[in-house]
Amino acid sequence: MARIELKQLSKSYGAQLVIPGVDLAIEDGEFMVFVGPSGCGKSTMLRMLAGLEACSGGDLIFDGQRVNDMPAAERGAAMVFQNYALYPHMTVAENMGFALKMSGVGKAERRAVVAQTAEKLQLTELLERYPKQLSGGQRQRVAIGRAIVRRPKVFLFDEPLSNLDAALRVQMRIELARLHSELGTTMIYVTHDQTEAMTLGSRIAVFNKGRIEQVGVPMDLYAAPANTFVAQFLGTPKINLLAYDAQQSTLVLDRQVRVAHSDLKLPVSALQGGTQLGIRPENVSIGDPGTGLNAVVEFTERLGDAMNVYLRLLHGQEAMIAKISQVHQPLQIGQTVGVQLDPARILVFDAQGHALPV
Repeated sequence: MARIELKQLSKSYGAQLVIPGVDLAIEDGEFMVFVGPSGCGKSTMLRMLAGLEACSGGDLIFDGQRVNDMPAAERGAAMVFQNYALYPHMTVAENMGFALKMSGVGKAERRAVVAQTAEKLQLTELLERYPKQLSGGQRQRVAIGRAIVRRPKVFLFDEPLSNLDAALRVQMRIELARLHSELGTTMIYVTHDQTEAMTLGSRIAVFNKGRIEQVGVPMDLYAAPANTFVAQFLGTPKINLLAYDAQQSTLVLDRQVRVAHSDLKLPVSALQGGTQLGIRPENVSIGDPGTGLNAVVEFTERLGDAMNVYLRLLHGQEAMIAKISQVHQPLQIGQTVGVQLDPARILVFDAQGHALPV
């Protein structure tokens, strides 16, 4: 297992600086998830950790040792790719044991390690099959097994589930979480899927344009995002952001502030200095017109146990989403309703998008 430190680690391609200098400590045995939109630098960062990309600046440290110039094979890292990268002419057992064979491990020991790993991944009955005879989920397990047999200090996963269908992704998330619990090895996982990030990570690092916006425990990032980028990236449906007039709020009596051209009872003191408030859809409730903000129902999305209600505020035309229980009274498109926000769950952001204390 390994503790990994990134100290002002940067990456340039010619004159283009793609990662301007990142500081991050990943603890021994941690499951760290790098999440962010496509092109934000998270996969480039993972490839630098693996030794597949050279670092342009800064220090990359594994267990106290600087490894910037160390060959990939000597770092003790095993990488699992999105496209499996299995040898089609080899059986599952041969694919899993290939790295051990190349390292000079004897045949008997190789078989024992492969058999033990196959049992963990429920691949025992598939050891004599070829990749073309496997499903997508089975191929991905073989790719993970090939990494496990090397007994690395750190596992690096580059969007390994993106080629699987929705049901298989859920199953594989469960298996990866179980595997981490059993092995206790440091794991770094790259994804653009915030659901994967929230369900798998001990901690999450949210990337944006080569920088880390925030690092923390999943629910801490969800409940207390550092800025509007993190607030909008984490959570489905997205957080609601509503503009308000901070100057107006100092003049309104009875703890009311003007939001979206409507009077809404919120703590004025908490809103000083801000320009936007944020509220998660599950913290929005719907009632009769005149209660809270008046809005028109534009669309309803039934999810089985809940329903997403897409709304348009009558004054100002801002869009909102409420996630409510299905036991709520039926809603019709075009119906006018009252929208209420849970004041205890409101987030406040300034003009630059930074979170303010509430």
